[in-house]
Amino acid sequence: MKIDLDTIKKISHLARLEFDAESADKMKKDMTQILDWVEQLNEVDTTGVEPLTTMSSEVNVMREDVTGEHLSHEAGLKNAPQRDADYFRVPKVLE
Repeated sequence: MKIDLDTIKKISHLARLEFDAESADKMKKDMTQILDWVEQLNEVDTTGVEPLTTMSSEVNVMREDVTGEHLSHEAGLKNAPQRDADYFRVPKVLE
């Protein structure tokens, strides 16, 4: 498959890329090579081959969500640099 300079200009506009004439010509050659290689894949016989949803056969192993030991309210606020009766005090972010 051949790619012309108009196609390169459209792709570069969509990708927000800028090419000078020399770089655009090199990009045209490179993209033509890539598309030629992809077209070669059409020649491979894939009858009976299942489509893949993932490249790995590993399965996520999920553990049960079990509650554990928790900090008490007082222990959580114990080392706070500044605190109010029940809350952390932090510098004001918005005016």
